[in-house]
Amino acid sequence: MTLVLEVEHLTGTAFAALGPDTDAPDWPPQPDRIFSALVASWAARGSRDDERAALEWLERLDPPLIEASSGLPRRVPIHFVPPNDPGTGRSGDRSVMPQFRRRQPRRFPAFRPDDPTVRYRWCDAVVDPATLEALIRLAADTAYVGHSASLTRCRFLLDGTDSAPHALLPARRRVYPGRLQELRDGFASGRRPRPGDRATATLPPATERSHSVFASQWLLLEVVEADDSRVDGRPSDAGRPRVGVMPDLRAAAVVAKAIRDAVISGYKAIGLGDRVPALVSGHEPDRSPTRMPHMAVVPLAFTGVRHADGRVLGFAIVPPRGSGLLDDADFGAAMRALVRRGEEGSGGSRPVMRIWRTAKDGHVPFEIALAPTLQPTLRTLDPLSYTAPARVFATVTPIVLDRHLKATGAAKHDEIVQGIVAACRNIGLPEPEMIETRWGPRPAVVPEKHSAVVGAPSAWPSGGAPVWTRWRLPPSLASRPLTHAVLRFAEPIEGPVILGAGRHVGLGLCRAYPDLEPGVER
Repeated sequence: MTLVLEVEHLTGTAFAALGPDTDAPDWPPQPDRIFSALVASWAARGSRDDERAALEWLERLDPPLIEASSGLPRRVPIHFVPPNDPGTGRSGDRSVMPQFRRRQPRRFPAFRPDDPTVRYRWCDAVVDPATLEALIRLAADTAYVGHSASLTRCRFLLDGTDSAPHALLPARRRVYPGRLQELRDGFASGRRPRPGDRATATLPPATERSHSVFASQWLLLEVVEADDSRVDGRPSDAGRPRVGVMPDLRAAAVVAKAIRDAVISGYKAIGLGDRVPALVSGHEPDRSPTRMPHMAVVPLAFTGVRHADGRVLGFAIVPPRGSGLLDDADFGAAMRALVRRGEEGSGGSRPVMRIWRTAKDGHVPFEIALAPTLQPTLRTLDPLSYTAPARVFATVTPIVLDRHLKATGAAKHDEIVQGIVAACRNIGLPEPEMIETRWGPRPAVVPEKHSAVVGAPSAWPSGGAPVWTRWRLPPSLASRPLTHAVLRFAEPIEGPVILGAGRHVGLGLCRAYPDLEPGVER
């Protein structure tokens, strides 16, 4: 059994600085910070001897492994706050009143994790019932960790499973025998305690997970803030990016194809137009479609969270796994041939690439500016929502089935499910797990008109809806059926999961979805 301390940040944000002279947040909170919070609870509960013995037992253990999700640090503005309880030694001095105190500049580093729960795992610890009971009482009364704004729910438990939904991280700092007494002495003398010792813990061997043919390292293309200028479909004046309105997510496939065409034009610009690799163009030198995995371009839309509205905030170039495309010198030269320094209102000094399509031949007219980056500033642009290991995935953009449907009625549903299962095999994934239904064993695939992801548009509009509410597809895919779906695999697999015939232009893009037990509300 593994001794586990579970810490849930109730506000979804952890306030803690890595050190007194830095604005970097301390994520995940290190064991010495957690231990200090438990000691504070012990003192607040009356400094009981049995609980002190439990803390002294805990400080002798090796550092735990930390199971924590990733996330994004919160921007840190300067706050001007009055000091606590100033003393001037003068009677009637109004400067001690809060509204008259001098303000001091302060920052409050914070981190917004994808999952607010962190678990600390002591795999080799053997704890007796009395010590465990004392630790459970201390954890139950630990209302915050780090800054008092980091409200928490804490509990100790014994876990007999080896599964961990998030990555296991080694501790950077640790406590040691005598840490409890050191904290007591520091508090009695009014001294700030020093951080815990640096830890040298190592990780257990990593578990090899199934994955698709697509790589998890993406080149992000952040949409430069759009102005209110009307899109008329004409190319911009030479040398002056003119930013238009980003098309709706339902036109993402058209924009993705335009981005891929732009990358190919970058090869032509550097004199390699006749040597564009098949993993970029999707075609062999004889113009026949390649059978090898090749580059995909996917939209990154504001979805999956409360109040999400499906706005497209960027795109990502997804290379085939193991291709080394992003490190290829020719690919880098082709991308550099496309970008130019932005001007005010269209990315400032950031290099941007302009992508446009005219209304000719029925295209969706648009003109946008994209800034390549590997470090996203928006959480929506973090690829981890799509690449993190998970058992359940749900589509953000609908799957384009590889074949036209022939069945009708109930058999049509089974044909769609089998098409999605085949789409998993096509990108190197295992088939979804089999589950028992009243009709017998069936793949754990639920095709639907509507997406399970908040903010994602439906696969097809309702009757009488305007034409523009339909998904815009490249001509080669225009007649194929679309469907959203939720899939569950027997074991966690590593993303990304991009399914169907439109996977190279961002259709069939899935993001990890909570794996809830039956009867549990989301």
